[in-house]
Amino acid sequence: MKRKESAPPLPSRMAGPAESPGFLLWKISNAWQRRQRDALQPHGLTHSQFVMLATATWFGASETLTQARLAQLTGIDPMTTSQVLRALEAAALIERGDHPTDPRAKSIVVTRAGRELARKAVVVVEENDAAFFAPLVGDTARLVAMFQALVDGSERGEAEAEMADAKNKRPAKRRP
Repeated sequence: MKRKESAPPLPSRMAGPAESPGFLLWKISNAWQRRQRDALQPHGLTHSQFVMLATATWFGASETLTQARLAQLTGIDPMTTSQVLRALEAAALIERGDHPTDPRAKSIVVTRAGRELARKAVVVVEENDAAFFAPLVGDTARLVAMFQALVDGSERGEAEAEMADAKNKRPAKRRP
């Protein structure tokens, strides 16, 4: 039985979800994450663990890493970063040590086992990416540039919001 058509079900500018970039990104992201989860499962890694381990392996070759720096590099919030690093440490894939210049911070170092696992896992992840994005093979560079523009815009927006929050938390100046 067909319903009587009346007002649209939602006050949207779009005819339906298929016209929404956000909805489509959500669907694509879910499909991509499912494939990555399945690809990484035989290696005993979640995708967040892989991202943290690969980032620490990559950047740890040229700088001393801290938990805060890894959160910044990966875009993973600090609380989740802490949880992921604890799991990687328990699996002996990373070690925490004294930071060479900041006595309050701990350095994060990838172990030999962690580097070996990161090397194996990155191959699987990149093969999975290639298969997933194969329908766009001729447009991959353009797609990456568009993604980077979205990341850059998001990071600028977050920085501006943090500055506004900090400004609003300052005590009001008193007049003499």
